[in-house]
Amino acid sequence: MLCVVESPADQLVIEQSLAYSGLYFVLMGRLSPLDGVGPREIKMERLLARAADDSVREVIVATSFTPEGDATAHYIGQLLRDRDVRLKVTRLARGVPAGAELEYTDVNTVAQAMLDRRAD
Repeated sequence: MLCVVESPADQLVIEQSLAYSGLYFVLMGRLSPLDGVGPREIKMERLLARAADDSVREVIVATSFTPEGDATAHYIGQLLRDRDVRLKVTRLARGVPAGAELEYTDVNTVAQAMLDRRAD
């Protein structure tokens, strides 16, 4: 597996979770056309080359849940799916955090949790 993150700080958080033990690719940013950050600035060609390695079977896109992070995740997923049909591309789940009171959770998080629900 190859986990794509925006920054070394994001990589550290995932490592501290002890929920993942694969390879990482750090983008050092995210797409932001208004700020002049495009695919070249976040080394998209290097990511595509890394993901093309036969040992990589899944790419986990772990960008932030901001408009720019979502756009980056969508772009990466589309590029990877178009280039390699054998490659599984996944995105971090999002929703209500563990231990949270539903009434204090913002409506966008609740809406996303409803959309991303799974069988228990």
